Amino acid sequence: MRIWDLPPERLCRNHLLAEHREIHAIWNIITMKKSGYSRHPETLRWVGKLKALFLRHQQIAQEMENRGFKHNSPLNPNLAGGSSIQDKFVDDPLTQIKILKSKGCPCRF
Repeated sequence: MRIWDLPPERLCRNHLLAEHREIHAIWNIITMKKSGYSRHPETLRWVGKLKALFLRHQQIAQEMENRGFKHNSPLNPNLAGGSSIQDKFVDDPLTQIKILKSKGCPCRF
């Protein structure tokens, strides 16, 4: 489970689409108070920051559309409360770049 803190346009197709799925999973865990993965560090960093998660989803959805994907799964903006800034990281952005580089995928870093 991971939401990258990097520009969506730099992510390869697989990481872009995977992040989109993860955003929806975290959104549902938090907004529907589901227990699965609710204590995962990636989920916990978004508690109280649904506005930031909503904004990240908009960035990811826009990049998906830029690449020709149809996006049909908007998040409910009425649930997007809390901080609009994500300043907590499981791994800092430089470490995230190193992780992506090590995967040998077409991410552009």
